[in-house]
Amino acid sequence: MKIAAVVDSTCLIGLERIGRLDILPAILDPILVPPAVVSEFGSHPGWLTVLSPVNSGTVAALKLIVDIGEAEAIAVAQERGCRIILDDRKARMVAQRLGIPVTGTVGILLKAKGAGVIPTVLPLLDALDAHNFHVSRELRAEALRVAGE
Repeated sequence: MKIAAVVDSTCLIGLERIGRLDILPAILDPILVPPAVVSEFGSHPGWLTVLSPVNSGTVAALKLIVDIGEAEAIAVAQERGCRIILDDRKARMVAQRLGIPVTGTVGILLKAKGAGVIPTVLPLLDALDAHNFHVSRELRAEALRVAGE
């Protein structure tokens, strides 16, 4: 079953670099992005739904802590009551404090494997690493353990 999610640019950029943007629409629907994320990503695939945050005060307050894309994404996720795909540690903590369920790019890969969209996680983790997408050794090891690889 697909779930609704707001996606930040880091995940989009990382998956685009390894040629696997197809994973997102295979497991998420709808995929919401605020205007700042579209701007940061530099592209607008048809399966992305652009949605501006309603509360500009929330965005202004969040911009004091995180960048504009993350601020808008967190605000939209909070307003819509849906999951957010975030990789930045500080932004993840802010979203979690607001009660927003958070998944990162590695979590997306694990969900994709669980849904049968990809057969293994390891080659994609290697590809992300080769394209300068940082995944800590600890997270990599845990992901491979969870994936059974």
